[in-house]
Amino acid sequence: MQLLKFITCGSVDDGKSTLIGHMLYDAKLIFADQQRALELDSKVGSADGKIDYALLLDGLMAEREQGITIDVAFRYFSTKNRSFIVADTPGHEEYTRNMAVGASFADLAVILVDASKGLLVQTKRHTRICALMGIRHLVFAINKMDKVDYDSDKFYQIRKDIRVMMADFEYDSLAIIPVSAKKGDNVTKKSANMAWYRGLSLLDHLERIDTEKTEDRNEGFVLPIQRVCRPNQDFRGFEGEVAHGEIKIGDEVEVLPSGQKANVSSILIAGRQEEVTSKGHPSTICLDKEIDISRGCVMVRDFELHTGSEFVADLLWMDEKNLVEGRNYFLKLGTFTCPATVSSINYLVDVNSGEHREAESLSKNSLASCDIMAGAPLVFSEFDTSRKLGSFILIDRITYSTAACGVIRMAKKDQRNLTYHRMDINRNLREEALNQKALTLWFTGLSGAGKSTVANALEARLFALGKHTMLLDGDNVRLGLNKNLGFTEADRSENIRRIAEVSKLLNDAGIMVISSFISPMVSDRRNAHEIIGDSFLEVYISTSLEECERRDVKGLYKKAKSGEISNFTGISSPYEVPEHPDISIDTQDKTVEESVNMIMEKLKETGYI
Repeated sequence: MQLLKFITCGSVDDGKSTLIGHMLYDAKLIFADQQRALELDSKVGSADGKIDYALLLDGLMAEREQGITIDVAFRYFSTKNRSFIVADTPGHEEYTRNMAVGASFADLAVILVDASKGLLVQTKRHTRICALMGIRHLVFAINKMDKVDYDSDKFYQIRKDIRVMMADFEYDSLAIIPVSAKKGDNVTKKSANMAWYRGLSLLDHLERIDTEKTEDRNEGFVLPIQRVCRPNQDFRGFEGEVAHGEIKIGDEVEVLPSGQKANVSSILIAGRQEEVTSKGHPSTICLDKEIDISRGCVMVRDFELHTGSEFVADLLWMDEKNLVEGRNYFLKLGTFTCPATVSSINYLVDVNSGEHREAESLSKNSLASCDIMAGAPLVFSEFDTSRKLGSFILIDRITYSTAACGVIRMAKKDQRNLTYHRMDINRNLREEALNQKALTLWFTGLSGAGKSTVANALEARLFALGKHTMLLDGDNVRLGLNKNLGFTEADRSENIRRIAEVSKLLNDAGIMVISSFISPMVSDRRNAHEIIGDSFLEVYISTSLEECERRDVKGLYKKAKSGEISNFTGISSPYEVPEHPDISIDTQDKTVEESVNMIMEKLKETGYI
């Protein structure tokens, strides 16, 4: 029987670590020195001198001090019937992201429920995360039965609640077992205290369950390319771990997203020549002809995958900072990483009821359905077809922390057949015709800092030099192109995204663009830079908030302070100072002419004039 990878999860203090610790102890799956250390540690712990089985898994000092699990603890063990890898995951809401990490590797989940409390919000959240991560085999361990005097009615009521909850989920197997992790009832063997329960003990169930996935039976071959190996001119191999199926020498493979085909000329595993390789083996594949392959490409045979840039996904949001539509992140799927945008939040999932609700943003630990738009063609699959190419993470572009994990539900079919067409008349030809190099000067700063004034004077100077320009001003654009947008965080992000796309189109026409917008968020400006490309110069008008309030050209600061205007940058909404602007100008101590001169010097230095 195959290796079983499973997790323990549930609400805080439901006894997850104690359950696994007791299982290892009773089944004699720990070494003598570990047993002795456990007995000694328990004497100074919080178990009144009795053995504290949780200490076998709670290894961090903070975990032992607080009596809760914080990080994921992996244990490897074997019985005479099976081998196991268990991930003991934290139950506290603050560490939900750690629980999701454990769930991402597992085939089965043991979800603990405190018999004295019943189903809690975090229990339901963990159940939904298990479903999100593709776990189709579930065991609900109704723990602390000793605290309710092994009451069968209490167990049956909780079992009924579980079955009602599970009606919303797809699963392949469901077991509900009454246990006492502390006393050992029904953990490794049947308990005499619960003669009314006629099922298997937890360990017996884990030894017998078959968790082979449908995707494991798929005969097609998939290899995400992790590295191109080129030690010399005579050897070029493509390395990665086989995600599905098998391949042998002589087989024809297709490389996505390019669609080029070639035959396998040789296979190496750990430096040895082999005739065939299969799922789970890190392999080096050589082909019989030279084709363009790089990290992130996928080698495939007889396996249907999508190539595109838009899909619908279920997300678990992990970041402290709320997710809003239009915000840009790095997306990592398989071995490929590229910029991506959450283009829309379709609905938020209520953790308790499973009800779908409208949402403009997502807070930490929220579950939602979203549309994702990648900045480059992706090779992907629905999660139910391939866990490897149907799951991804979103990475914050500033902190590089994991902001979300997600699974792909379907490709955006209305976008799959769209192709970017390259025209005969391109940007280079237009620039030559206009005798200039196109760029975007992106002005950012507080309201009243002097952005529009300096931008207007700069355009006049460039126009006098015979340059073809276009000034995009915040108020003017909101009166036309973006008049349907408000001033929520999501609308502001979308406002900047649209302006960046317009700026890029004008640059492609050979035009020099001056974009003047508050654009308060670093991530939005970075997204604009990503859209526009290298011909982007950030001009920070760094005039202080105090000076901007003193000027109050439009009377907006007065209205914001009186509550007439909400979400006003600098008062009720933050402004994130640029990290490394190309030009920084404080108009408090510089005239308009001096400010324009600074920008002109930068344009000469960079070769734009």
